[in-house]
Amino acid sequence: MGTAAHPAAEAVETGRGLIGDTPVQRHLSLLELIATRETPSTLQGLTEETGLPKPTLHRMLQQLEDAGMVLRDGDGRRFRTGPRMRRMAERTLLTDVHFGNRNRILAELVAEIGESCNITALSGHEVVYLDRVETTEPLRVTLAPGSRVPAHASASGKLLLSQLRPAARRQLLGTAPLRSFTPNTITDPEAVEAEVARAAELGYGIDDEEYLAGLVCAAVLIPDPSGISNLCVAVQAPALRLSTADCVDLVPVLRRAAEQIAAHSHPTDDSSADQGSDDAAATT
Repeated sequence: MGTAAHPAAEAVETGRGLIGDTPVQRHLSLLELIATRETPSTLQGLTEETGLPKPTLHRMLQQLEDAGMVLRDGDGRRFRTGPRMRRMAERTLLTDVHFGNRNRILAELVAEIGESCNITALSGHEVVYLDRVETTEPLRVTLAPGSRVPAHASASGKLLLSQLRPAARRQLLGTAPLRSFTPNTITDPEAVEAEVARAAELGYGIDDEEYLAGLVCAAVLIPDPSGISNLCVAVQAPALRLSTADCVDLVPVLRRAAEQIAAHSHPTDDSSADQGSDDAAATT
């Protein structure tokens, strides 16, 4: 008895950029295509990229828009991911199957550092907390998973913004309310851009009491096989206990934890191959 082919290998390509042999699969492929773009997609651009007729794409986009999965810009000609899609993506990250492992790694990090640590992701112009373990110290700031902070005043936000192309970042910062929260908050777009560039160059971000007075933070990216990450691991502490220099000293510890989280989130090729061999053996 032969080895069964993987369903993805049997998919029928209906356009250069869309893959699927059912309407649902093609809609998901179109949604995925839009979601990977840092700037809104136009009907003409999607037509050229997928090879599908405009009327077909227009109908699919309308159906996705009706479902809240894509959103049409004010000019009516550009499409981006919709609120329902973004909520689903955030909830998926919040309830990730690797939650137990990442929470355990965070707990071990907190035990080593002695301060609160979290995992964050960029959502629009905000940073959303996906997971967090609080310090046992009586003086602390409590932020539950699902909490949001402005990206421009966040150590994680600066690093995550650096993952965007300059044009997309400028567009995002141009529409974001660069509100001042403390005397240290950076609100000038050019100064924010310089901070983002500095974080990218250093490989870590620092929040020097920019969101909350008396609170400092350091963040590093969680590695991703694609080379572009939308996840950070960070430490937060009162400035009374930790200085920004202390935060920088903790960067190697944060990076070690980030690599551990990445290892659990992205199994090695060997483990994938072993799983594939097991699946193949089950069909023989």
